[in-house]
Amino acid sequence: MNSQNKPLLVIPQPDNSTLVKIVEGRDEHNQPVKVPVVTELPLTIFLNRQEIVTTMTLGDWPEYLAVGFLKNQNMLKDDDVITAIDVDDDLGVVVVRTERETNYEEKLKQKIQTSGCAQGTQFGDMMDAVEDISLNPDARIHISDMMRLLKTINTMPSLYLSAGAIHGCVLAEGDQVLAYIEDVGRHNAVDKIAGWMRLNHITGENKIFYTTGRLTSEMVIKTVQMQIPILVSRSGFTHSGVAMADRTGLTLIGRARGKRFTALTGCQRIIDDYDANKGDAAAIDGTDDGDDDMASPQRAASRK
Repeated sequence: MNSQNKPLLVIPQPDNSTLVKIVEGRDEHNQPVKVPVVTELPLTIFLNRQEIVTTMTLGDWPEYLAVGFLKNQNMLKDDDVITAIDVDDDLGVVVVRTERETNYEEKLKQKIQTSGCAQGTQFGDMMDAVEDISLNPDARIHISDMMRLLKTINTMPSLYLSAGAIHGCVLAEGDQVLAYIEDVGRHNAVDKIAGWMRLNHITGENKIFYTTGRLTSEMVIKTVQMQIPILVSRSGFTHSGVAMADRTGLTLIGRARGKRFTALTGCQRIIDDYDANKGDAAAIDGTDDGDDDMASPQRAASRK
């Protein structure tokens, strides 16, 4: 799939009044202020007749979140035929229906809590889905493309810039953004991208995945499950994330801000074609590090 000159397929919705509420408060000078605050709503995911999980989410793209969650938890197989996706906004429920009869009641007892935000959970046998995946060895990321991609992401209107307290995930090809999705939990944002790819038959073998969140083992596993060979973050690493990336052959790039980044695994995929004299790098504000789950609206305004 060549994304050159194609329009963005999914983009943030910072002006969507259902995703942001204005709350009145006081600043450090005791002056009245109005602050945009993102929504957080419960969404219960069903697979056929089985209730799977309730997660706190931004509220947009429930069908992508449900499909991506089920796929990344190895409950929805690649050859499963989805017959319907029913969303009830009033009840906060999404039901994914498949031709295959499913019953994951026993498997649900095996889930363990991980370091992720919101409902970041993985199952004891989650690695089953990645053991046989071979990531594309011929995939490459040009440093000049990455610089342009970072500039695009960090200047695109988003809830992250306008309200903070949000995570963003981007699917890209070269320096082109294909999908940019946000959520209050970074794993929800990843799952939305996975669901969008699954429902639109998008392959990951020549793609780049970008996240504002930490590079943890589960983030690596989900990227590998999407068969994406390159994972980039503005944030830092965990040791287990690095070990998992090395084990699966994933290119792992963290602390990617402006002209700087650190690659810890899969460095052979990185092509050094950056010319500082051409001014390719984005001048991106960056106070490292941590989880980066909150951005100051005042700082965001200065970056526009």
